Amino acid sequence: MTTTAADPARTAAGLTRLGDGDLADLLMIRHFELALLDLFSQGRLNGTTHTCLGQEYIPVALYSLLDDGDHIFSNHRGHGHYLARFRDPQGLLAEVMGREGAVCNGVGGSQHIYRDRYLSTGVQGQSLPVAVGVALHLARTEPGRMAVVHVGDGTWGEGSVYEALNMAALWNVPVLVVVENNGIAQSTPTEREMAGTIAARAAAFGVDHHLVDSVDVEVVRRGLRPVLQRVRDLRRPCVVEFLTHRVGPHSKGDDSRPAELVEFAAEQDWYRRYRHDHPAHFESADRAQRARMAAVVRDVEERPAARWEDR
Repeated sequence: MTTTAADPARTAAGLTRLGDGDLADLLMIRHFELALLDLFSQGRLNGTTHTCLGQEYIPVALYSLLDDGDHIFSNHRGHGHYLARFRDPQGLLAEVMGREGAVCNGVGGSQHIYRDRYLSTGVQGQSLPVAVGVALHLARTEPGRMAVVHVGDGTWGEGSVYEALNMAALWNVPVLVVVENNGIAQSTPTEREMAGTIAARAAAFGVDHHLVDSVDVEVVRRGLRPVLQRVRDLRRPCVVEFLTHRVGPHSKGDDSRPAELVEFAAEQDWYRRYRHDHPAHFESADRAQRARMAAVVRDVEERPAARWEDR
């Protein structure tokens, strides 16, 4: 079964005007990611990072449909997932910078975060088998709860994805596979590394597929609500495929796409479109989150390093 959430950009209405909370969450994530790239460019951060610029609307739309008992498995491009779940930019930035108050005492860095029922990892395909196991446990011990696992289009080159889908379908486990298909696997366009479609891969295992071709938070959320209810109530796994765009580089400054593709992605960006459709609402909220992130950076940079004995 395949369902679709259509893109309101194809109508004259433009993007739906959001509530203040949703817009604040979107802009919090956007300016957190921009702050990280700025810190790296100035040599004030070490290691690496992968931002979700352009994809912030995905967890913001989805996570309001989850509860605290649901498990989330994130990936290497997971800052937006963490921030939409916990709204904790101080803790996440402290983790990336290895400062006091870090979520995991500075051990996990940008990609490997654990908190409550949230786990991220930089290992492609690793989380899906784990999510299926957790979903099986939830079905037996906490009926009505589910596991949500984020993967990218490039992750479908991993054999563990198919083993996990096979088990999920056979065992009827409540797992939602969220595919953030941004059309490029690091530096390889999807059409050069994937034969066939994600929908056909899901269908091969008898797993439902829901296509999201929209950046409108309200449209996405409305389409996802019955999908998630089906996963919970019927313990029927589902693959939700977001056709999205990565506005920023793969990690810090390694964008190999042609300039016209980068500009095309920017034209689809919810940030640019919402600013155009709702300028007054956007500008005040945008200024507030810019100021908030500047204050977060100042606060975290002034903290001492996380203590090794706590790690």
